Amino acid sequence: MAEENGVTAHDGVVETAEGAELPADALVVAEDVHKSFGRLEVLKGIDLEVKRGEVMCVVGPSGSGKSTFLRCINHLEKLTAGRLWVNGELMGYRQKRGRLYELRDGEIAAQRSDIGMVFQRFNLFPHLTVLGNVTEAPVQVKRVPRAKATAHAMELLERVGLPDKAHAYPEQLSGGQQQRVAIARALAMEPSLMLFDEPTSALDPELVGEVLDVMRDLAKGGMTMVVVTHEMGFAREVGDSLVFMDGGVVVEAGTPDEVLSNPRHERTQAFLSKVL
Repeated sequence: MAEENGVTAHDGVVETAEGAELPADALVVAEDVHKSFGRLEVLKGIDLEVKRGEVMCVVGPSGSGKSTFLRCINHLEKLTAGRLWVNGELMGYRQKRGRLYELRDGEIAAQRSDIGMVFQRFNLFPHLTVLGNVTEAPVQVKRVPRAKATAHAMELLERVGLPDKAHAYPEQLSGGQQQRVAIARALAMEPSLMLFDEPTSALDPELVGEVLDVMRDLAKGGMTMVVVTHEMGFAREVGDSLVFMDGGVVVEAGTPDEVLSNPRHERTQAFLSKVL
């Protein structure tokens, strides 16, 4: 039996500080996650586990709740009901006497610092150079010395194929280059989990490949990733698991080959007939 940060592990199960028992190999655990915006119920009870080192691809039609679920993982959206753990920590909340209390902003920010997120739009700071974008969070949030942050940033820019763009500004880059910088910026915080929200959907078709290549490299390196995507070829090649969502629920889940080649559910079959 081992104990770390209030989390006790034994027999393949982790017991959290709140007394919940989670699979020891799971980095993300979602339990009956609901999310409503007013009267609109977007997520209607999501139960999922993402294992350490796993690449989970999430597919489905627009409006199915994919991006909302992704934003719930790092508490960019507050849950209406249910619970979500990352690395054995209850995201965004503390449980006391059976009730949940939302954490303070600083505590939530500390949790998010272990989760990298790449959006559809690149969200780079236009007034900072590429190097400035990648070093900003480590210096300001983690208090990493600037020289060390700069050296690490250059390693990451080399990894995404853009060391020669370190002193360029975002407006001087193509969409694909900006998205690769966004990935480097997320990696600069050394996260244990990377979330991708349709990272290629805003790109011209000829630029998609360069971003997917970087994501393939991350997967090969063992990074745990949850990827909302329309790129079925990428999901089949790189994904360890594939989840099909529709109407705020998980309709079907399995290996990419199982779901794409032999979908069991009628709704999955109808969706894939239009995108494959």
